[in-house]
This record gives sequence, structure tokens and C-alpha cells, in this order.
Amino acid sequence: MKRVLKAAIWGFSILILLGIGVGGYFWYLWSSNLPYVGEVREYRPPVITRVFSERGEVIGRFWEEKRTVVSLDRIPDHLVQAFVAAEDSRFFDHEGVDFRSIFRAFIKNLTAGRIEQGGSTITQQVTKSLLLKNVEKTYRRKVREAILAVQLDKMFSKDHILFLYLNQIYLGQGAYGVAAAAGTYFNKEVQDLNLAESALLAGLPQSPAKYSPVSHFGRARFRQKYVLKRMAEEGYIDDQAYAEALNTPLEIETSEKNTFEKAPYFTEHVRRYLLKKYGRDLLYRGGLQVHTTLDLHKQTMARAALAKGLAELDKREGYRGPVKHVEGQALVDFQKEAAEKWKADPPTPGRVVQGVVMGVDDKQKTVWVQLGAHMGRLSLQAMNWARKPNHKVPSYAAKVKAPSAVLEKGDVIQVRILKPYDGDSVPPHAEEKGAGADRTRVLWDVALEQTPVVQGAIVCMEPDTGEVKAMVGGQDFDKSQFNRVIQSRRQPGSAFKPIIYAAALDQGMNAADIILDSPFISDRKPGGEAWKPKNYKEKFYGPTLLRTGLVKSRNVITVKILRRIGIDYAIDYARNLGITSELVPDLSLALGSSGVSLMELTRAYSVFGNGGMLVEPIFVQKVVDRSGQVVEEKQPSTQRVISPETAFVMTDLMKAVIQEGTGWRIKALRRPAAGKTGTTNNLRDAWFMGYVPGLATGVWVGYDEPREMGKGETGSRAASPIWLYFMSEVLEGTPVLDFQVPQGVVFAKIDAKSGLLAGSHSQKTVLQSFIKGTEPKKYARKPSAPEAGEFSQFDMDSY
Repeated sequence: MKRVLKAAIWGFSILILLGIGVGGYFWYLWSSNLPYVGEVREYRPPVITRVFSERGEVIGRFWEEKRTVVSLDRIPDHLVQAFVAAEDSRFFDHEGVDFRSIFRAFIKNLTAGRIEQGGSTITQQVTKSLLLKNVEKTYRRKVREAILAVQLDKMFSKDHILFLYLNQIYLGQGAYGVAAAAGTYFNKEVQDLNLAESALLAGLPQSPAKYSPVSHFGRARFRQKYVLKRMAEEGYIDDQAYAEALNTPLEIETSEKNTFEKAPYFTEHVRRYLLKKYGRDLLYRGGLQVHTTLDLHKQTMARAALAKGLAELDKREGYRGPVKHVEGQALVDFQKEAAEKWKADPPTPGRVVQGVVMGVDDKQKTVWVQLGAHMGRLSLQAMNWARKPNHKVPSYAAKVKAPSAVLEKGDVIQVRILKPYDGDSVPPHAEEKGAGADRTRVLWDVALEQTPVVQGAIVCMEPDTGEVKAMVGGQDFDKSQFNRVIQSRRQPGSAFKPIIYAAALDQGMNAADIILDSPFISDRKPGGEAWKPKNYKEKFYGPTLLRTGLVKSRNVITVKILRRIGIDYAIDYARNLGITSELVPDLSLALGSSGVSLMELTRAYSVFGNGGMLVEPIFVQKVVDRSGQVVEEKQPSTQRVISPETAFVMTDLMKAVIQEGTGWRIKALRRPAAGKTGTTNNLRDAWFMGYVPGLATGVWVGYDEPREMGKGETGSRAASPIWLYFMSEVLEGTPVLDFQVPQGVVFAKIDAKSGLLAGSHSQKTVLQSFIKGTEPKKYARKPSAPEAGEFSQFDMDSY
């Protein structure tokens, strides 16, 4: 017996030693090459880069991990307590590892035959996230995790560990950390979360997808209740707070608010700039704070003005027909789908929605459109623009006389909700069966709409500083990210003429010079045809003031001016004004035949608006890194390129363009403004470039694939209304200012026909500015012969 006992003791001792040896071996193997926990002292995880408007509104965010690092003192106590109660109730008592939890998890995993529960503390979760890359559930990882957790607990305070945990934890929907989650789920700052919201967030770490309040709200509420119960058990909240939190309504953001949509073309341009200058890693992980020049109010007005102008132009182009046509089962299916859609999101005034035509009544001049369980009344007046497209016929010449000429039952169309319908007519629904049969309960007046195909762009900047305040590069960024303000090069047409006229002034010409508006044939090129420029209305007007040539946008006169001053000189002059695009060195340059961007042409007009100074466009004012250090700050960069006197005389001439010429629509602004229209051959491009004291704005309209717009769609009709819509809104309530007159400028009342000083025989006079010393010295006299009318004879005038 003694021998057996002795053998048993020896055997047991050997097993213990063997176990210790094996355990020590695995301990050594698993604990070797551990990361240094001191690495987390400087916690620098990937952080969101934010882009701000000039007033601090967020207009864009870029990230790889959606995270905003916040200090622990900004996190509400109840949010900290919720996470501790749910994830690690003994966090403040253990030393990084909770052996009770580990033993409990070990027994459960042993019973299950697989690893189901980890028993990890908050400290262990921090080590796993920040120090261990292997997320596979193995005992080796758990040992390494435990060792690191103990080291971490010894090296750092509990507050610092909580700071790391609450900023690092993944909480679903791409959100890392409680600050990002607060914005994602509740559109709130983390410090503004209430107890109910905090408890819901604390329930997410176990399985962010399974308990997502966006996808599985019921499960999220169940988990929230569990967290609140644990908080009550741990003494963090009392029964009253528990009950109130359970009954607090939760408003979950079902789709994340896209700040990029506020100014997509502007923000995308800034993103490209940052990517090129700072690189992808810093842009998407570096937490930059980018302060831009954008005025969000002006941006909103610019988008609205462009949308309005393009919609008006598109309707003048004619109706392209319904979205589609449905009959039989397809009609029934469309009705059912629409009915379900409008239950959750019913129509409201101002919205553009799709509906299906259910009845066309020519006698009542009415179309009835089904909008799910709602019904819309489309009157002839609200659709009389819907003529068939014909670019050879002006839009006013062909109005719709009967609804059936445009629409029929089963047509799926776009309509704008106007207002509740209060008329006596009843839609023809009695014979209709199926979904939406009882649809007279909600009736609306609607107007026929269609999505514009024509494109446009608008940009606004401060001439004195170069700060870009608004930029819309197209009608819909979701459909096309091509920025037509910066990336596009289109012929500016007559909008280029002020550059030629300014160059002429600096070569000694003045506004009262006479140029003969008569037929002109350019020199023949080898193997080419002679070029014969014409005026817009294909008429010639004889002796004409230089001033009138610009005001009335006379093509032949501008060509003759260019021929006189020299093509090379004009190109160099354009370069000085900031035109960087390639310019074709021939006489067609006078008529804007070379493509330029809207941005560079707006910059050139800013030179006239700010007294002759060329400014560098600024989009980004300041860039601050995550530590608060300013890494970039831009100040206005200006250089004088023309004299203040030349700039003012050009401004005075372009004020006359608005008061007397092609920019006449802008007179409705009722304040001093200067500008110029631009129209290219075959009406493919329409421009209006203009400025007031302190703001310069450019507008372009056309099709991406250059083609003719409708008859009469010039810069005056297609582009200047957009400029007017925008500037009217932007300038409303601001002081009326005029352009300052430099000392070297004088004014003279001149005869509008001869350009001489106005005399007693002058039939029409104008007040015109001149660079001092170039003004007329002689007075107009009574003409010795009758005035010539239109001048049509052939003339080879040298200029």
C-alpha cells in the first residue's frame, strides 16, 4: 500500500511538473514578441477630415474610419456608466483582467465545445483593437490579450483606458467611437446624448450589425433595455430614471446626412486639391480641419438660380415625352408600387414626383394623374409649354391647345406638387379597380415637369480677394461629377470681347473712336477659304462708335479692332488677365472662338471689377492638422496687370451693355452692375459674365455634347436670367454701391453718332468716361448730309 501511494505521489508530481513545463512552454511561446503597450500613449487613430464653409458649417467629410476623437470630459457620465455596466462591470476593481469572467467563459466554452464567449474586459478589448492584429478567437490570443491588459492597467489610468476604448470601439454604420456614433445614429454631438440614447449605443459593441437600430430597431431596443437594467443593478440609475429612459422616444437617422450634398462640386474640387497636396493617407486618416471660402447661403442661392434657369430653358426646348408608358398588368403593378411608396412618404407641395396618367379630358382641359393613394389635377395652363421640340421655331410660337396632344392614359410623367386642389371636378376613378381606387380623398393641383438635359454652371468670387463664394459645376452632381466651372473649355463667344476692347484702350483707342461696321473679308490662307464675319442679325450699321460696338456686341467691329491692335498683342493681354487656355492666333479670336473655362473668364472680369488687379482664386483659406497646428493659410495674392483707369472705363462700357445693350435684363437688379453676354455660332453656348462692387459672377449654359439650343437662346435669354436670379437674392438687403472712379478718369457728354462732344445739334447723347487726355476736344456740328441708314456696301477698311 505504501509502495502504491508513493508511486501515485511520484506520478502526480511528474504530471504537475509536466503540466507546469507545458504551461510554461506555451506561456513563453504565446507571450513572446508582445507589442509594447507604451505605443498607445500617443493615441493617433485614423480620424475624419472635415471641410467647413467660411462660417463653420460642415460641407464635407472624408475618412477611411469614421471617427472623431473626443476627450473623456466631453463624454457624459451616463454614457461611460452604460458601457461599463454592459461590457465590464468590475472595470474599476480588477487589474486589467477579470478572472471571474474568464473562468465563467471557460466553463461555457468547454460545455459548448467551441469558443462562444470571451470574457474580455474593457482593457482587453483596447489591447485587442490597438495592439493585436489577430482577431481570431483562440486561447493563444486570449493569453496574449490578458498579459497586455495587465501591463496596460499598470501603465495607464482607468480614465485613459476608457478614453481609448470609447474612441476606438466600432459601433456599426461605419462609425468608430462614441462621437461618430452619436452623429451617425442621432445627428448629435456626443455631449448632447441623453440616457436612452447612451444605453442604446452601449448595447452595440457585442454585435453592431445584429443590434443596429437602423436595420433591426426591435433588437436594438431589447439590447437597450438590457443595458439600462445592468445600470440599475450596478446602482448607476434609480428605478425612475430606468423607467423614463425606457419610455424616451428614439429618433434614429435611417440614412446618414450627407454634408457633401450642400456644395458637391466645390467640395469635390477641394478634395482633389487636398489629395494632390497632402496625399491620400493624410486626407483620409489625418483628421485635417479644412476651412474654405464658401458662403453656404450664396451656394444655396446659386444652385436654386441655376436649377430655375435650366428648367425654364429646358421647357422652352419642348417636351421630350413621358418617362415611360404602362398598360394592363404593368399599370396595376405601377399603381401598387406607388401606393406603397406614398404611404411612407406622401406628396408635399414643391416636390417633383412621378405619377401615372389615369384620364385625359380635352373638354375640361384637364389631365388626372395618380400619385399612389393621391390624385393630381394637371390643368392645360400647367402644361402648355409641352410642345414638341423644334429648334427652328421660337417657344412662344407653338403652345399646346389640348392635353391629348401631349399625354394619354398610362403615361408615367413627372409633376410638381403645387397646392391642395379645391375645385369641383372629380377624377374619373369609378371604373378603376385595384390599388388606389379610392383616391379622391387627397387631391392636388400639379404642374408638368421634366428633368433638364441642358447643362449649366455658375461661379461667384470676390474680385478684391479672389475668394470663391459659390460654385455649381452642373445641374446634378449625382449624375455627373464633371465640373463645368473648372474642367470644361467652351467657346465664350462675345463674352471674350471685353478683353479685346480693353487691349484696344491700352493701345490708345477710346470709346468715342469711329469704326466702320461694314462687310469684311479676311486674308485667304493657303488651301483655305476666306472668312467673312457677320453680326448677329446679319446687318451692317456703318460708322459706329467703339462704345456702341461693345454695347451692341457688333462682331465685325470687334474683328477690325483686333486686326488693328494685333493678334499677338491681344493674346498676351489675355494672358495678363489670367486666361491660361490655348488661344488660336487668328482673327476669330475676337469672337471668342477659343475655348476657355468659366473660372478663368470670371477671374479675367474680376480684373475690371477690382481696379486692374489680377487675383488668384482661393478655395481653401486654412488647413489645420489634428493637433491644432496651422499647416496652410492663404492670403490674397494680387498683381497689377492693367491701370485703374482702363479697368474703370471698361466697367463703364459694360454698365452701358446692361443699360443700353444685350444685357438689358440685368436692369431689373436696380443697382450699378457691369457685364457682357456671350453667344457662340449655332447657339451652342450661352454666357453672361457680370459684376457689382465686391462680387463677380459668371454663368455658362449649353449641352455637354455641343449642339444647338432653341431659336433665340442667346446669352441674353439663356444665361443672363440665371445671373439675375442669383444676384438678386444675394444682394437683397445690402447697400447699393457704385464703382469708384479713379483720379485719372474724366467724364464727357458725347454725341452718340459722331463721338464728339455733345453740341446743340446732337440728337442723342451719352455720358462716357475716358482716360484723362483721350477725351474728345471738338464739339459735334450740324451734319452737312443726311445720316446714312444701314451701311451695306462692300468695304475693305484697314481696321
